[in-house]
Amino acid sequence: MSDNNLNWIANFIWGIADDVLRDVYVRGKYRDVILPMTVIRRLDALLEPTKQAVLDTKKMLDAAGITNQDAALRQSARQAFYNASPFLLRDLRARAKAQQLKADFEAYLDGFSPNVQEILTKFKFRNQIPTLMDADVLGSLIEKFLDYSINLSPLPLLNTDGTERLPALDNHTMGTIFEELIRRSNEENNEEAGEHFTPRDAVSLMADLIFLPIADQIESGTYLVYDGTCGTGGMVTVAEERLGQLAREHGKEVSIHLFGQEVNAETYAITKADLLLKGEGEQAENFYYGSTLSQDGFPTREFDFMLSNPPYGKSWKTDLERLGGKGDIRDPRFVIEHAGEADYNLITRSSDGQLMFLVNLLSKMKHHTPLGSRIAEVHNGSSLFTGDAGQGESNIRRWIIENDWLEAIIALPLNMFYNTGIATYIWVLTNRKPAQRRGKV
Repeated sequence: MSDNNLNWIANFIWGIADDVLRDVYVRGKYRDVILPMTVIRRLDALLEPTKQAVLDTKKMLDAAGITNQDAALRQSARQAFYNASPFLLRDLRARAKAQQLKADFEAYLDGFSPNVQEILTKFKFRNQIPTLMDADVLGSLIEKFLDYSINLSPLPLLNTDGTERLPALDNHTMGTIFEELIRRSNEENNEEAGEHFTPRDAVSLMADLIFLPIADQIESGTYLVYDGTCGTGGMVTVAEERLGQLAREHGKEVSIHLFGQEVNAETYAITKADLLLKGEGEQAENFYYGSTLSQDGFPTREFDFMLSNPPYGKSWKTDLERLGGKGDIRDPRFVIEHAGEADYNLITRSSDGQLMFLVNLLSKMKHHTPLGSRIAEVHNGSSLFTGDAGQGESNIRRWIIENDWLEAIIALPLNMFYNTGIATYIWVLTNRKPAQRRGKV
């Protein structure tokens, strides 16, 4: 699909907000409705061809008294998700009575599979229904998303004579459109944009720093990619594309599995939704909601490649308390054995946890594979110098350098990140330094 068509669809969807929500929400809140409704409409279009099969399976399972229906309903839907309600979205727009529309729309939402329920819950989308009902715009909103001048379906839209009126929308293009909507909504919420968004140039550079030095060593096989502060999943997605491209150029076949953890509920919902929309529903199961420092979603996992842009200058006091307080932390990621010390402490001041996120990545390195692990993480300048000898920050730097894991530190241009002019740096680490780099940074 051309960029023009892609932009036209994104403009159309964002235009729905101006048409329907203008007097109901302030502009910065359009996203609360537009993002989840875009997800719902796309999933609805994907499920339409198998709707009857899902209803038949549901009826059969209910009659047999089978309560664990998830796998069978997914199979009938031929997707990683399903909707077992009797409705499609287009069944709802004919509702004349507002209360009937509300009841049926809620029944429709309740019919989605647990993985979609989690997305809707994290988006807090059900909280919007009373507002939409009070303003009498829910019906108009559904109508707009079903407009025949736009096609959000994976099948082409046909004229009555069977000719194609609008092309099909594949998963990748749908993902691109969704990401464009996220970008626009971030601009409307300018104060938050930098918190959830790493510039594409920085992400591409990080992917190149991880993969290009070992591109000729990539073998056919399975690789795991992880981001402990994954935001909307942009870093692991770019890494997946770059690794896949390099593997193809070297004649290798690779299977890439993405993993991530995110503490912000809405951002987590966007990540999971984006993966479902791109047809990567199985991958969506590898993303964990919660704080990486105090609720590690992958305590036993090790990863081949890791990229992160953790929060800097941000207090992690709540996590510190959850972990037991500074004197009582026993998490094996943060209190280790090193240089003859049985309780070598990697716990930083509670006012800035950025180096703790790096320690989390280092704890997940593979030590028994030819490539080991490669890491790229963004930090501000304080990671280079804060903390006196024997304090957590200094201990982390000492631990990294004495293990000879630090390959390079690269200064990025000022003003590269949204809403901040502070100096930022990419740290590149590996436990498989090439001979010519050993003992050097």
